[in-house]
Amino acid sequence: MAKIDEPDGAESVALERYDALDEPALFAVALDGGQARRTTSHRHRRGQLYTLTRGLLWVEGAAGRWVMPAGCVGWIPPGVRHAALGRGPVAGWSAYLSPSLCVGLPVEPCVLAASALVAPIVARAVAWTGRAAPGRQLAPAEQRLAAVLADELQRAPRDTLHLPFPTDRRLLRIARALADDPADTRPLAAWASGAGLSVRSLTRHFQAETGLSFMRWRQRARMLRALEWLAAGQPVGVVADALGYQSPSTFAATFRAQFGRSPSRYFEAATISRSAATSSRST
Repeated sequence: MAKIDEPDGAESVALERYDALDEPALFAVALDGGQARRTTSHRHRRGQLYTLTRGLLWVEGAAGRWVMPAGCVGWIPPGVRHAALGRGPVAGWSAYLSPSLCVGLPVEPCVLAASALVAPIVARAVAWTGRAAPGRQLAPAEQRLAAVLADELQRAPRDTLHLPFPTDRRLLRIARALADDPADTRPLAAWASGAGLSVRSLTRHFQAETGLSFMRWRQRARMLRALEWLAAGQPVGVVADALGYQSPSTFAATFRAQFGRSPSRYFEAATISRSAATSSRST
């Protein structure tokens, strides 16, 4: 996963301020849909929330990779080291929550199924950032919205958009290679031989360290890469072929089993979130 420069523009201002705990309990900055954003590995004392209306974001930490497509909420708790990579023009918001607002929220990075309230609240918080001064507290109405946001995040179910990494260095090398190139069709025996392991040993330890069998893990890696390519506008047939599926229908069936929706319908949620956010900004 590439890890290079911090983003430019409005988000850079927020990135310089997110560790300042005398800032308002919640503030946010708009992602303008420009060039893909890449951040080096870092951590901060505030929790970070991504709500995207366009594009897709990969986040990597010690425990694995998460893919955050438009229509979902990406959550990074305070103190967790991570790097981020945007795929294609990314639009939406990045919000920063004080530790007090993070109580009861997940303690590891995850992707949450967003309620219809999250995007409008975060969009409203962008205005607070513009008029914030050091030490400023949220107004009562703003505090109520921040509390509703924390409530919605606590209740939101997690999405299956996490690719867990093993900790054993031999298994981790395999996992990273497949995460970077999930279309690699080498059989399990070849991976085991290259790592100096028996097939049985690799299978047992991979399951124990990731919670997934090797085959299920590789399938999830392919599906998450498929989301990335679909978000970039690649046709379903092209994505299926690039990932080594025999036909688009086989790929579509696997995709539906993983995500509960067909490839062509998956991003409809993003349209709903985008419409809600647009409505919020116009009121």
